[in-house]
Amino acid sequence: MPIKLGVSFANIPVIFADVHQSSKIFFMSAKNISIIGGGNLGSSIAEGLLKSGKYQAKNITVTRRRIEKLQHLADSGVKIHSDNRLAVSEADIVIVAVKPNNLDKILQEIKPKLQVHHVLVSVVTGVSMNHMQTIVGEGISIFRAMPNTAIAIGESMTCISAQNGSMEQMEEVEHIFAQVGKTVNISEELMDASTVLAACGIAYALRFIRAASQGGIEIGFDAATAQTIAAQTVKGAAGLLIEGKQHPEYEIDKVTTPMGCTIAGLNEMEHQGFSSSLIKGIITSYNKI
Repeated sequence: MPIKLGVSFANIPVIFADVHQSSKIFFMSAKNISIIGGGNLGSSIAEGLLKSGKYQAKNITVTRRRIEKLQHLADSGVKIHSDNRLAVSEADIVIVAVKPNNLDKILQEIKPKLQVHHVLVSVVTGVSMNHMQTIVGEGISIFRAMPNTAIAIGESMTCISAQNGSMEQMEEVEHIFAQVGKTVNISEELMDASTVLAACGIAYALRFIRAASQGGIEIGFDAATAQTIAAQTVKGAAGLLIEGKQHPEYEIDKVTTPMGCTIAGLNEMEHQGFSSSLIKGIITSYNKI
């Protein structure tokens, strides 16, 4: 009679795969990251990486001319200074988070320290990877990432595009920004569009919450309560789409009943141009950018 073992060998490849994936994540998290430009966005990226618990402060460097503005990061163990070249020489991944009109100067400054092993990530609006490549030279892997201001609370929508980057490098960049929200890979041609939909989109959503709050005041709530209700309702609505992966109309149909107050309100909003004005606003922003 054959002996039955209490172990299923069918599970072994899965176990090995999990170990491999964990090792890869650890390897990414152990890499040194230098953020050139410790303004609001650069600091928020560093803070998000620390809050994730997957990156150690000793592996993060942030530079800024006025380093006293970075004391809160220094208190957390992050290395801070104003020497951009030194920051690059110590890094595996370099994130440039400066104003567009300062980018060329910064790239010229750090160019002598950039090596083929570096991954260069720009979160600068409106500057193409081809333009950056002409400054730093061929052989440097360049990425663009467009987060939004919700990065400060770890809820950013970050769009990423690559030039001369390997699959492993793309995974590294994705892993960084996945710690501060969600990511999606796009072609660079869509980067301006992503700026409008994701970055400007924060303002559009906030304007909706503001308008809903004002409506709430008119029907009886105090200002603070109206804003709390409106903001949480929008958060819940977004969660239904993100977690449930449903089309918005599916969730709308669940709320609207025949001759009900919801459909009456929706129809009046559409009569007043709610959807069309929002679409026109997005297109206007895109044409402006």
